[in-house]
Amino acid sequence: MKKKIGIVSYFSTGAYDANTIDEDQVLSGVLTELGFENEIVAWSDPHAQWNKFDALLFKSVWDYFDYYPEFLEWLDRIESLRIPVLNDIKTIRWNSNKRYLLEMGEKGFPVISGTILEKGSQPEFSKIQMQMKSGWAVAKPLVSGGAKNTFKISAQNWVEYSKNLEELLKEEDFIVQPFVKEVAEIGEFSLIFFNGSFSHAVLKTPKREDFRVQHYFGGTIQVIQPSSKMLQTAKSFVQEFAPNSLYARVDGVEIGGEFYLMELELIEPYLFLGVADQAIPNYKSAIKERLI
Repeated sequence: MKKKIGIVSYFSTGAYDANTIDEDQVLSGVLTELGFENEIVAWSDPHAQWNKFDALLFKSVWDYFDYYPEFLEWLDRIESLRIPVLNDIKTIRWNSNKRYLLEMGEKGFPVISGTILEKGSQPEFSKIQMQMKSGWAVAKPLVSGGAKNTFKISAQNWVEYSKNLEELLKEEDFIVQPFVKEVAEIGEFSLIFFNGSFSHAVLKTPKREDFRVQHYFGGTIQVIQPSSKMLQTAKSFVQEFAPNSLYARVDGVEIGGEFYLMELELIEPYLFLGVADQAIPNYKSAIKERLI
C-alpha cells in the first residue's frame, strides 16, 4: 500500500507568495515521482483529516505568525497524533520564536542577536540606542516573517515610530537588532541544506534605498557559490541547531570577511528550488532518504 504524505501549507492570500514559483506543487511532483500519494493541505483547514497521512512535510505555513496561538495549539494536536513530521515539531516550536538568536549568541556563535522588548512594556529609546551600531536599529516581532511590522529606527525618526511600536508592544514581544548596512549594500546570503548537506545558495539583494530583501518588496535573487569559509560557518549552525532536519536555510550577511547569521529558517523557508539546477534533485534525494 502506498504511503500518503501531507504537504503542510497555508490558505494563500497573495501576501507572502507573490512572484514566486509554487514550491508546494514542486514538492508534490517530487513525491509523485517517488511513488507517494500526496495532498497539499492548509495547516489551519478545520476540515483537514490529518490522521489519514503516514507523514507530514512542512512546506509553506507562511501565515503561522499571523495566528500564532492557534498554530501552537495545532502543533500540539499534530504531536498527539504521533504522525512523523519533517521538520519535527520540537524544532518548529523552537524556531518559531526569534529568542533562539539570543541562545545562539550566548553559545558563542556569530549571530546578529539583539535586545528583547517584552510585551506590555514601554519602548525605551535607550535600549534601542544600544543596538545602533551604524546609527540605525531594526525592530521586528519575536514571532514574525516576511518583514511584517519591521521598522528601521534612528534617533531622527524615533518620535515617528515610538507610538506605533508602543501600540504593537501591547500585543506581542519585539526584538531590536543592529541595522547591518551590508544587507543594503551587498545583500543577504541564503545557504540551503538538505539532511545536513549543502545543496545551493543565493544572494538576495534589496532594491535601491530599501533594506528588505524579500522578492515581494522588489529584491533580486542570484545563484552564488559560497566561499569555503562562509559554507563552513553556515554548516556549523545546521550541525548544532538543526542536526536532524530535512531542510534548513541559513540566512546571513558577510561583515569584514566573516559570516554572521541573520535567521535560521527551519519552518517554512522558500527553498529557491527554481533557480539552481541541483536544487530539486538534491531535495528529491533527501526526501527519498527520509521516506523510503
